Amino acid sequence: MSSPLSSSLSVQPDLAGPWQRTAAYAGLLGTDGRLSTTIFTEMTMLARQLGAINLGQGFPDEDGPQQVLDAAKAAIDAGINQYSPGRGEPDLRAAIGEHQQRFYGLEADPGTEILVTAGATEAIAATVLALVEPGDEVVTFEPFYDAYAAVIGLAGGRHVTVALRAPDFQPDLDEFDTVVTDKTRLIIVNDPNNPTGAVFPAETLQHIVDLAHRHNAFIVTDEVYEHLVFDGARHIPVATFPGATERTITISSAGKTFSTTGWKIGWVVAPADVITAILTVKQYLTFVNGAPFQPAIATGLRLGDDFYASIASNLQRKRTILIDGLQQAGFQVFSPAGAYYVLVDTAAVGFEDATQLARRLPELVGVVGVPVSAFVQPEHVAQYRSLLRFAFCKREDVLREAASRLAGL
Repeated sequence: MSSPLSSSLSVQPDLAGPWQRTAAYAGLLGTDGRLSTTIFTEMTMLARQLGAINLGQGFPDEDGPQQVLDAAKAAIDAGINQYSPGRGEPDLRAAIGEHQQRFYGLEADPGTEILVTAGATEAIAATVLALVEPGDEVVTFEPFYDAYAAVIGLAGGRHVTVALRAPDFQPDLDEFDTVVTDKTRLIIVNDPNNPTGAVFPAETLQHIVDLAHRHNAFIVTDEVYEHLVFDGARHIPVATFPGATERTITISSAGKTFSTTGWKIGWVVAPADVITAILTVKQYLTFVNGAPFQPAIATGLRLGDDFYASIASNLQRKRTILIDGLQQAGFQVFSPAGAYYVLVDTAAVGFEDATQLARRLPELVGVVGVPVSAFVQPEHVAQYRSLLRFAFCKREDVLREAASRLAGL
């Protein structure tokens, strides 16, 4: 039976539509209008073909806490395998509320102010689609998590960025003042930041809150790396600032904290009326997801302080291993304050174009990274052309081997 896409009829359905706008915003349309392969897919394929160590993809290669894994198995055995409630399992929502109170002193009603989602990416998509009208402006940092541009495009919004520049990748607050206007509907704050690893100080976050009040904008915080901060620092949620709670939509997930990225359990914490708006969209995306994983993540959120302290200390040790190898290779290295990525400047080893080096590294030394240009708008690529990202959320033996290979560059 032939597909409508391969029909020999002279008249075929018109495929033009929101998918093209979304692909264009995500930088996936070539000059001929055809969908192109992402650099992430390309690098993964190269890693497989050449047997290279893949430090391009940001997911761990170790399982999470045994208590969490066991809780998922127990939930499956107990028959928790059908649809969950639309807002998420009550016990998980209660655990999310407990987590917010325990770590940040924030109160949230599990019945009306917390929503479980299919990872943070669905939470972001549902939020943008619920709150952004065509023509509204959405402000993000740049470089940015690539899904932002795609969902802003799908909603018909205008994506406006504030640059994060080397070496510290902190925003210019004067630039922020010019970018946020009365047309701004959302300010998306990814902190700790992917891909730069920046952690934003209290004065920057307070400035964002003040701007949101001045221009009546919502703040959407992407806090999936909230427990992955280093050198004794602590994550500061935007919602903790005076007057921020009523206009802040806090998004996080379990994947990075518990090394369960494949489970896709995320959540939103926001005022009740905002949660209702987001749920209205979310129910037509995945409806519900991950029934046996939800009680398992509730178990994880209630783990002791020693577990949460160990996440950052273990990653900080891994950060050191990779940075040592990158420095020996001759790169200029920007040590991250949070998340699990290291950025380097490839110009220090004679490559002004990090994409060219990324394509050669698997063959040269057997290691894969991704260019930061994949995380910026096409018109801003030149500013980040020589930056390359490596992930250090891998086993220590893998990182030591990668560091050894890189040192021989």
